[in-house]
Amino acid sequence: MTQKEATVTRPMTGDEYLESLRDGREVYIFGERVKDVTAHPAFRNSARMTARLYDAMHDPAQNSQLAVPTDTGSGGFTQPFFKAPRNTEDLVKSRDAIAAWQRIGYGWQGRAPDYKASFIASMGAIPEFFGEYEGNARAWYKKTQENLFYWNHAIVNPPIDRNKGSSEIEDICVHVERETDAGIIVSGAKVVATNSALTHQNFVGLYGVPVKDPRFALIFTLPMNSPGLKIICRTSYEYAAAVMGSPFDYPLSSRMDENDSVLVLDKVLVPWENVFAYRDINVVNNFIFGSGFMSRALFHGCTRLAVKLDFITGLFIKATETTGANEFRGVQGRIGEVLAWRNLFWSLSDAMARNPTSWGKDSVQVNAEAASAYRVFAPMAYPMIKDLIEKDLGAALVYLPSHAADFLNPDTRPYLDRFVRGSNGINAENRVKILKLLWDAIGTEFGSRHELYERNYAGNHEDNRIQTLGYATATGQIDKLKGFVDTCLNEYDLNGWKASDLINPTDVSLFGKK
Repeated sequence: MTQKEATVTRPMTGDEYLESLRDGREVYIFGERVKDVTAHPAFRNSARMTARLYDAMHDPAQNSQLAVPTDTGSGGFTQPFFKAPRNTEDLVKSRDAIAAWQRIGYGWQGRAPDYKASFIASMGAIPEFFGEYEGNARAWYKKTQENLFYWNHAIVNPPIDRNKGSSEIEDICVHVERETDAGIIVSGAKVVATNSALTHQNFVGLYGVPVKDPRFALIFTLPMNSPGLKIICRTSYEYAAAVMGSPFDYPLSSRMDENDSVLVLDKVLVPWENVFAYRDINVVNNFIFGSGFMSRALFHGCTRLAVKLDFITGLFIKATETTGANEFRGVQGRIGEVLAWRNLFWSLSDAMARNPTSWGKDSVQVNAEAASAYRVFAPMAYPMIKDLIEKDLGAALVYLPSHAADFLNPDTRPYLDRFVRGSNGINAENRVKILKLLWDAIGTEFGSRHELYERNYAGNHEDNRIQTLGYATATGQIDKLKGFVDTCLNEYDLNGWKASDLINPTDVSLFGKK
């Protein structure tokens, strides 16, 4: 942290958030280093959408669901999901706060600042998980909760030689080069560092093939302006929208592009106070589930998706109204199906919050069965919803004017008003505005990236299912399910009913009489 950050003892405002990003970080896009992410057309409006979240913390009209007292003794306030939950009420408040923040971005900010609060609160609930670095966990829990520092993570090794262990691809995987009095020197790379260009801290850990070599067994955090830390970004949908379109043409791409990137560490010093695990293979390999991070991340993801589906469902309905298809029975049935998916994820979010289990000494964890259901069904639901929309909107999503400027051109405006108008009294401009918003949601690069995001949000499709089975086995659920069947099996055998309250058919059975 910089000295400026250290003096902030309350959640920052939107302006303070933007200022905090002007710290000399190394972000690269289109062959150049970005001087200021808050001013660069690839990031500037996405940064300002995040600033809205921080401003909402200080807005009396919005913060009734967002601000709760800290539990650090600071006397300040924080966002509920950043606190270790002590009871069901805390989880419900967290869910409502996640939803309130998501509504500001219409459900499209998957890596909002509270996403990594999935982990932050874990450091408050079970800091002892981190062994000798328990003190670091407690310190970062306090600092992050009080200031609402924006963390993100990079926990996946680059997909190179995936059949090999970390030690076999040492030039790729993050590893310790040497120790110093100040900390450890690390090198390597991680993906996918989503939206990290706009965060304060990046969490570096592991998800995937377990480590065996202690040099690769490390978990830590770094400020985004750490010397040697570099972010190499994918193409920017926000920039493309600004160059080739307008807010009218790309209302989502142009302001909520959470840029995915490669996080490169080139001999980066990680101070000892930023280390959460080092040479402890057990802690590193068990972090994802053992720390409680995964269950809470699924809680955040499910709530965020539920808000997103609120938006998509409403947009789908408005779009069918513009084409006049909303009165068809089949279309109504498909709208009902989308509504059912939306209802499912809100119900799972509620189940996660209201049926918790004990966690650590005095905290509660979200319901794991509901969380695993979300994890399996969300990747199935999203492409199905997209398919339903495309079936009913069809070509209406395609024959749209190239740019808002077409409506401003007196040579083309009369034709657009006549031939591109909507049904149900909807004029051409509003019809196109609605359909361009829907196309940006599902058909543009931004929209397609979101489908891929939802498919892989919580891991690959096989892991999602296998780990659901693994959890059920470890908790005894599988034995209970099989035992339920055994109870039925034990009620009868070759000679008939074994249960004393049931009557054997010996008096009427044809075979029994023989």
